[in-house]
Amino acid sequence: MNYLAHIFLSCNNEDIMIGNFIADSISINEVDALPEKVKKGIDLHRTIDSFTDTHDIVLRGIHRLQPFHRKYSSVVVDILYDHLLANNWELYSNISLPDFAQQVYSIFSRRMEEMPARLKRNLPMMINKDWLNSYKTFEGLKFTLEKMDIRTQFPSNFGAAVGHLQKDYELFNKEFNEFFPDAIKFVDNQCDCQ
Repeated sequence: MNYLAHIFLSCNNEDIMIGNFIADSISINEVDALPEKVKKGIDLHRTIDSFTDTHDIVLRGIHRLQPFHRKYSSVVVDILYDHLLANNWELYSNISLPDFAQQVYSIFSRRMEEMPARLKRNLPMMINKDWLNSYKTFEGLKFTLEKMDIRTQFPSNFGAAVGHLQKDYELFNKEFNEFFPDAIKFVDNQCDCQ
């Protein structure tokens, strides 16, 4: 799963949310200087990734996309799942996605100095573009995928992923809504987030 799901799966704990958010952008050397709860968030992020990447339901989507996205199929599914979470938000949260996003932006702005250098540079733009809410639209999803395409070393065909989602939307949506409750339960059982 990508940013939206990782932030959501942070046990309503600000420190864990920070760690869960920065996990893919921080070097091993930078981790040592972080508070323990932020380190827990980084560990939680990696545990969620491992759980997701080996879950039978998620693997179905990955295998369907493999002919088009090869080794990046799991990354594509992660991003598609953020779109599906945004569009099923009311099933999983008591607060609206726009309100949740504003709370997150406020926390990240207040704690900007704790972010790795790359995120410090990109976070203001991400907030101004309201990237958490943008996952909900196909245009926002396409923008995210195109940004990912720039960062890959090998051909990823990320741009075609929106078309694959649109073609099999009901199937991806069904799989997501079968998987995500398992992810919530897994995180609830994983750690003491208090």
